[in-house]
Amino acid sequence: MTNPRSNLPESNAPAIGFGPGSSAGHVPVLLDAVIAALAPRDDAVYVDGTFGAGGYSQALLKAARCRVFGIDRDPEAVRRGGDVAERYRGRLRILEGRFGDMADLLAPVNNDPIAGVALDLGVSSTQLDTAERGFSFRFDGPLDMRMSAAGQSAADLVATMSESDLAGVIGAFGEERFARRIARAITAARRRQPIRRTLELAEIVRGAIPRPEPGQHPATRTFQALRIVVNDELGELDRGLAAAERLLAPGGRLAVVSFHSLEDRRVKDFLRKRSGTGPRASRHQPAKAGSPPPSFSLLTRRAVRPSAAEIAHNPRARAARLRAAERTASPPWPRNDGAGHRRGRA
Repeated sequence: MTNPRSNLPESNAPAIGFGPGSSAGHVPVLLDAVIAALAPRDDAVYVDGTFGAGGYSQALLKAARCRVFGIDRDPEAVRRGGDVAERYRGRLRILEGRFGDMADLLAPVNNDPIAGVALDLGVSSTQLDTAERGFSFRFDGPLDMRMSAAGQSAADLVATMSESDLAGVIGAFGEERFARRIARAITAARRRQPIRRTLELAEIVRGAIPRPEPGQHPATRTFQALRIVVNDELGELDRGLAAAERLLAPGGRLAVVSFHSLEDRRVKDFLRKRSGTGPRASRHQPAKAGSPPPSFSLLTRRAVRPSAAEIAHNPRARAARLRAAERTASPPWPRNDGAGHRRGRA
């Protein structure tokens, strides 16, 4: 089994990353590194679990005469993806749904082994830049944040959660040190009138934070926390990692791009545990007796980060981290760690 750690580029070069593989408003992050990790080959089948604007899917299709299944829970992304699928008729198919359900989504439409799975976590540039989706405090729009069209919105959560629950969510999922102040300000404001707009909430948060972090909007962490809860993003990530483990054929590759520490920590812990490289009392200490054999072999000991050139071209890439691994021939681990989180609201 080859180990291409030294062959993974630091980040994507403009020639691939910012050309036809992207679309207006969206630039695929760490594209060259993701494609290098997946090592696409002719006649193989790949899953782009977060299709978005189709950047990774198109790069895979250009790199080899392969087939790709693109998955997205966002109906708008699926609709836009129809045009991309037309250009790659017979090689690209778009499926609407959650990547955590990729095994169920693929079962009726594919019988071939899966050679690679790509996951680009979080919210897409297209979603951020569309005011009506309510993901961003840069625009005035409805306080929505749903990646799909169903379930409770961020406005619903802000209206119904108790002050203590709001503080817990903002502290845990936004890693916001002023979570209690923000929750107190939100509950005081909603007693006067419902909070329905993104800029309304952003101003409430701004007024509650005494010392904003330099270079960061005061509402950044609060918006992140609400978005994660609305879409059950961490639970979905756990299910997606477990699904990829079950689907990938021996030698298949998993590449995951994350954008904040909560995501990256989950991916890192999953892959280290599954590869048998997790922390031990001593590096000479053998693996715990009875542990399943490793189901993955790490391709990157450390996260791959974007280069200065990529960050200059695409500032949103700054926080990106790529972790990649190759599937071994061992069976998937029992589904009792990380796959049991509650279902999300959207």
